[in-house]
Amino acid sequence: MKKRKIGLALSLVLAAGTLLGACGKSNDDTKNETSKGGNKEKAFTVAMVTDVGGVDDKSFNQSAWKGLQDYGNENSLEKGKDGYDYLQSTSDADYSTNLNTLARTGYKLVFGIGFLMHNAVDEIAKQQPKSNFAIIDDEVKEPNVASVLFKEQEAAFLAGVAAALQTKSNKIGFIGGMKIPVIERFEAGFLAGVQAAKPEAKVDVQYSGAFDKAELGQTIASKMYASGDDVVFHAAGATGNGLFKEATDLKKKDPNREIWAIGVDQDQSFMGPDVVLTSAMKRVDLAVKDISTKAKDGNFPGGQTTVYGLHEDGVGLAPVNSNASAKDAIDKAVTEWTEKIKSGAITVPGTLEELKTFKAQ
Repeated sequence: MKKRKIGLALSLVLAAGTLLGACGKSNDDTKNETSKGGNKEKAFTVAMVTDVGGVDDKSFNQSAWKGLQDYGNENSLEKGKDGYDYLQSTSDADYSTNLNTLARTGYKLVFGIGFLMHNAVDEIAKQQPKSNFAIIDDEVKEPNVASVLFKEQEAAFLAGVAAALQTKSNKIGFIGGMKIPVIERFEAGFLAGVQAAKPEAKVDVQYSGAFDKAELGQTIASKMYASGDDVVFHAAGATGNGLFKEATDLKKKDPNREIWAIGVDQDQSFMGPDVVLTSAMKRVDLAVKDISTKAKDGNFPGGQTTVYGLHEDGVGLAPVNSNASAKDAIDKAVTEWTEKIKSGAITVPGTLEELKTFKAQ
C-alpha cells in the first residue's frame, strides 16, 4: 500500500513536469512564431477620398492613388482594409461621409484629395481626434491633420517657357478648372514663364468652372484653336481630357497642322503622343507616399504644412515631345530657368497680384 502511494506520487510529479515542459515549449513556439512573422504588429494602413474627378481622372486623383499604391507595394500591403484603399466621391456631399467611413474602418491615416475637401477634413478631424488625416492642396489647422501644398507656379513657369518657345502664332491658351488659389498658382506661373521667354506672346485665359467636365474642356479648346492659339495648357483635372481629344481630332484632320497641348499633374503624353508638348508635373504621388511613410515611422507632421517645389523634386516638367521643332531650345531654356529657380535667383509668382511686379532676370 505504501509502495502504491509512493508510485502515485511519482506519477503526479512526472505529470506536472510534463505539463510545465509543454507550457514552456508552447511559450517558446509562440516566441519563435513572432520572430518568424506570426502575430506581427498590425500594418500601418492608409486610405484616401477622391474629389469629384475620380480615381481614374488621368490627372490629380490618379496621381494620388499611384502614391498610395507605391506606399503599399513598398510595405508589402494589398488593397483593402488591412492595407491601402480609396473611396470615390461623386459630389461634394460625399466628402464628409467618405472620410468618416475610412476613419471608422480603422485606417491609420486618411487623405482628403483636393482643396474642395477643406471643410469636410476640418469637420471630421474634429469629430475623430484620435485618427490622423492629411489634405492635399490646402491647410487645415488641426493637430491631427497634415497639410500638403505645392509650388505649382514653378512647374507652370517651365510650361510657359516651353509654350512660348514652341508657338508660331504667338497666341497661347490656358484652361483653368475653378478659380481657386491652387489654380491661380498654375495661371500666374504659366503667364510668368511665357512673359520671360517671349514677352510679345499673348495668353488667352479661360475657366471651365469644373474639374470633371471633359466635354466643356473640349468646347473651350475648340474655340481657342479656332482663334489661332497653337499651344494650350490646362490645369483643370478631368476637364482637361477634352483638350487632348480636341487637339488629337484636329491633328488627325490635318497632320501637318502645328497644334500642341500641355498636360498637368502627371506626364500626360499618353493622352496624345502627336499633340502633347509636355506636362507641368505636380508629384502628388510623391507627397502622398512621403507623408504616409513619415506617419508609419512615427513622424506624422500633424498640425504642420509641408510644401513641395522644384527644390524638393515635388514639381517639374515632363520630357518635351521629340517631334517638337523647338525641343532643343526648350530643353536648354528649361535647364537654365530651373537652376535660377532652385538657387533663388528668381521667385516665381504664385498669385496674379505678384505677377504684376514680376520681372524675369
